[in-house]
Amino acid sequence: MEVLAVIPARYGSSRFEAKVLAKDTGKFLVQHTYERVLCAKSVEKALIATDSELVMGACASFGADCVMTSAAHQSGTDRIAEAVRDIDCKIVVNLQADEPEIEAANIDYLVRLLQDSDAHMATLVADFTNKKQIHDPNIVKAIVDKNGSAIYFSRSPIPYDRGAGGVGETGSYLRHLGIYAYRKDFLLKFTSLPQGELEKCEKLEQLRAIEHGFSIITGKVEHARDGIDTPEQYAEFVRRQKEGLNY
Repeated sequence: MEVLAVIPARYGSSRFEAKVLAKDTGKFLVQHTYERVLCAKSVEKALIATDSELVMGACASFGADCVMTSAAHQSGTDRIAEAVRDIDCKIVVNLQADEPEIEAANIDYLVRLLQDSDAHMATLVADFTNKKQIHDPNIVKAIVDKNGSAIYFSRSPIPYDRGAGGVGETGSYLRHLGIYAYRKDFLLKFTSLPQGELEKCEKLEQLRAIEHGFSIITGKVEHARDGIDTPEQYAEFVRRQKEGLNY
């Protein structure tokens, strides 16, 4: 198999308990994400990895492949590594369960990025729409070089625009989107590496790769779909679904 997509679906969530099983649209949140992934032409198989029998049961109800993984994992990436360890595949796509509006074309683009480069992993970036987002520490910023390779990721506004007193023109900043593609052998190596000081400080797992000298290729896409982190965001998603809206 060339490309396997894995959706880590942990039952617990500090800001929105059991959000992956929210079903106000008539479908589970994780089901929306799973169905979006299956629309990607490059993905040969999609798999959900969970720590909950409740999630396992929900996935069985809509016919998704789901595997049980350890409840002790500290991150979705660790959960994915366990799920794929004995699966024969070359590229693993990591997509969070709370991304029900991810565009299939963006998944395909991500896969092509990795296939067409020598990088160890790939991810996506997009423009910001306003300065408020740039100041928001929950929205990660990225700096890339002229070839698209990631230099750094931060919760702070980067680069610092000295002339503008911090944040300059909105178009000078890139927003990181939390979807990744890894070469399988690198994914297994990555999850065995110790956390570095930058990762511990920023609480951003992708910095582990940079600190250890591994390359991340980025690609810019037009739309940045927000994930579902809070009940309020989920309510807006439900409204869009019921009204047949895209944004």
